[in-house]
Amino acid sequence: MSWICLIAAILLEVCGTTCMKLSQGFTKLTPSLLLFVFYALSFGAVTLAIKRIEVSVAYAIWSGLGSALIAGVGIIWFKESLSLLKIASLVFIILGIVGLNLSTATP
Repeated sequence: MSWICLIAAILLEVCGTTCMKLSQGFTKLTPSLLLFVFYALSFGAVTLAIKRIEVSVAYAIWSGLGSALIAGVGIIWFKESLSLLKIASLVFIILGIVGLNLSTATP
C-alpha cells in the first residue's frame, strides 16, 4: 500500500507542476486552484508512503521520478527543447532511483 501511495504522490506532484505552468503565473484561476489541490494531495500521499518506506528512499524517488516525468511532460506537451545532455541527465536520475531501490532490497 505504501508504494501505491508513493506512486500516487508522484503523479499528483506532476499534475500540480503542470498546473503551475498552465496557471501562467497565477493569472488563470482553475489551474491556480488545482495547483494547490494537487500539491496538498501529493504531500498527503507521500506522508502516508513514508510510514513504511524509508524517508530517504521515498523522498528521492518522489522528487526524482517527479522531475523526470515533468521533464517528459514539458518536452511532449509544452514543446520544450530536448538535448543529449537533458536525455543523459534523465537517464542518470532513473539509474539513481534504481540504485536506491536496490540498496534497500532485502536479501
